[in-house]
Amino acid sequence: MKRELELYLHIPFCVRKCNYCDFFSASGTKEELNAYVQALCKEINRYKDFAKEYIVKTVFLGGGTPSLLTADQMKLIFENLNQIFTIDPVAEITMEMNPGTVNIEKLRSYKQAGINRVSIGLQSTENKELKMLGRIHTYEDFLNTWEAVEQVGFKNRNIDLMSALPGQTLKSWENTLRKILTLNPEHISAYSLILEEGTNFYEWYCKGQFDAGDWKLPSEDDEYTMGEMTIQMLESCGMHRYEISNYAYPGKECRHNLGYWDRVEYLGIGAGAASLISIQNKNTSEIQEQIRFNHVKNRDKYIQTINQKQAIEIEHEYLTLENQMEEFMYLGLRKTAGISKNKFHKFFGKEIGEVYGNIIKRLEEDELIISKEDNLMLTHRGMDISNYVLSEFLLS
Repeated sequence: MKRELELYLHIPFCVRKCNYCDFFSASGTKEELNAYVQALCKEINRYKDFAKEYIVKTVFLGGGTPSLLTADQMKLIFENLNQIFTIDPVAEITMEMNPGTVNIEKLRSYKQAGINRVSIGLQSTENKELKMLGRIHTYEDFLNTWEAVEQVGFKNRNIDLMSALPGQTLKSWENTLRKILTLNPEHISAYSLILEEGTNFYEWYCKGQFDAGDWKLPSEDDEYTMGEMTIQMLESCGMHRYEISNYAYPGKECRHNLGYWDRVEYLGIGAGAASLISIQNKNTSEIQEQIRFNHVKNRDKYIQTINQKQAIEIEHEYLTLENQMEEFMYLGLRKTAGISKNKFHKFFGKEIGEVYGNIIKRLEEDELIISKEDNLMLTHRGMDISNYVLSEFLLS
C-alpha cells in the first residue's frame, strides 16, 4: 500500500518585500522567475523512483507570491508533477495569491491546471494599515480579486488576516472582521503580528518607532481583546476554531496544514523548502527513523546546482525518538482537538504518561490542558499562552 505524502512547492518571488515578512522571498525579473520554474521542474523529475512509494494527498504552492506565475508556467509545473507523482483525484491543491496579481484568465488557467483551493493574503481591509504593512495592494484591489475568484468558481477559499498591527485599534480590527465575514469565505487564517528579526518592522521597533503616535502598537490587553473578538465573531457565523490561528466551516479545514500538525510525511520542492521523510523497514513496513532536511536557501545557487545535477539538500537531521515525541506533542496540541493518547502509544510504543505524566498533571492542575477520553487538548486559557504550554513538552 502506498504511503500518504504532502507536497510543498516554494516560489520565493514577490513584487516587493513586506515590512513584516521574514520568509525566504525577494523580487526578481521575469527571466529569473522562468529560470527558476525550469529548475523546479528538473527537481520534480529527480523524484521518479522516490514517488513510486507514495500517493499525494495535498499540494501547496507557497512563497513569496506564487500568483506571479504565468498560466504557461503553472501548466508546466503540474504537467511535471502529474508525470512523476500519483496525485489523489480528490487531493487538496492550494495556491497562495496576492490581490492585484491575478485576473480572470489567469485564475481560469490555474484551475484548469489543478488548483482547487486559493489562499489570499489580504491582512486588513483598512488601506492605511495595508500601506503601513508594505502591501502592494488596496482593499479595493482585494475585492476585485475576490470577485474574479468567485466568477471562476473556486469553492474553497482562505483569507489571511493580521491583528495587533502598529496603529491598529479595536474598532479597525472589528471593521476588518465584519467586512470579511460578509464575503462568506470558507476559511480564515487570523494571525497576530510577530516582530521577526531581520524585518523592517523589527528594525523600526528597536528604534522606538512603534512607541507612540500613529504607529503605536496595541497594548497587551487590546491584543487579547482582538483575539477574543475574532473567536466570538467567527464562531457566531458558524466558523469553528480548529487550530490556534485558523477557522473554517465544517469540512473546509486546510488538509495540508492539518498534515503538518499530524506529522504526515511531506516533501518540499524548490529553494529553501523543507521536508520530513520516514525511512521504512522494507520487511516489516515499520518506521525505522525520520529525517528532516532543507534545500539550499539561495535562488541563483539552487538553479545552478539543479542544472549541474548536484545535490540541493542541506541541514540533514535524523530525528531521535525524543525529537519525534516532542513534535507529536507541540505540533498536535496546536489543534483544538489536541492529540490522541492511543496514537502516541501506537507510534512510540509507550504510554503518554510514562513520558509526560508529571508535565500533564501540572498543566492540568493549572487548567492549561484538559483530557477528554482519548484526547489531550489545550484549554481556552492554554491557547492564550500556547507558546509557554507547548514548550513544556520539550524533553531536552
